[in-house]
Amino acid sequence: MITKEATAPAPAPAPAHREPPRKADRRRPAWDEVPRWQIYLPLGVYLVFTLVPFYWILLFALRPAGSTSLVPWPMTFDHFEKVWTDRSFGTFFQNSVYTGVATLLATTLVALAGGYALARFDFRAKRVFMLGLLCSQFVPGALLLVPLFEIFAELRMINSLGSVIIAETVFQLPLSIILISNFIKNVPYSLEEAAWVDGCGRFRAFRIVVLPLLRPGLIAVGSFAFVHSWNHFLFALMFLNNQSKQTIPVGLNSLMSADSVDLGALAAGGIIAAVPVVIVFAFIQKWLITGFSAGAVKG
Repeated sequence: MITKEATAPAPAPAPAHREPPRKADRRRPAWDEVPRWQIYLPLGVYLVFTLVPFYWILLFALRPAGSTSLVPWPMTFDHFEKVWTDRSFGTFFQNSVYTGVATLLATTLVALAGGYALARFDFRAKRVFMLGLLCSQFVPGALLLVPLFEIFAELRMINSLGSVIIAETVFQLPLSIILISNFIKNVPYSLEEAAWVDGCGRFRAFRIVVLPLLRPGLIAVGSFAFVHSWNHFLFALMFLNNQSKQTIPVGLNSLMSADSVDLGALAAGGIIAAVPVVIVFAFIQKWLITGFSAGAVKG
């Protein structure tokens, strides 16, 4: 006899539970699938905010005094002639070039020696010295004005470009030494050992083998020191009293008075101050990026 249980149909199997796709399995949209307006719109807004101030400076520098036109026409160079001759910007420019180049050379040479010592030698206070270099970056330059002024006054270096060069070099050295030391660590030590086996001394091996490989790092450190010295205002203002020894940042400050501001002359002076920096970065940008990236890999 067939029972009811035997004739009853078998229950349908429960549907399999699907797990939600994991984040790793989700396909990310490719770069080509992103709408173009989402790329060009932010870039366009950033470009406008970047270029409009530069155009405004050019407008004030090239249009005649008293004009309110939004186009620099008729174009005039009277403001450049005024600041270069009447406001002694030729002398300021020469002093800034001298200070910047001297700071570049001093910072690069001292940082090269200190960076090599940190990268190739082990000594007892190495970690403490590195910690001191890092902590010095938290000290603002304004706190150094009083002790530096006292030191330079005792050495009779006030109102001398040498005081500004020494102050700028000391201020730039900690970061420069760290960058150079990290860059030297990326050069295989076996290259120097091979040069020693061939009969080279340590200095000659460094000059022939290591130094050519440090070109991007040296360019990065030197350009950073030059640009900082070129744009720095505080040390030149405090240590230089004579107008014939002042630099371009101090000269730009002298164009502004409490009663009035000559916008045309100020814009022309700003362009004169910016042109050397733009030229420097235009020529060294590929070495600059390589140097900073390589110097930040190992520590």
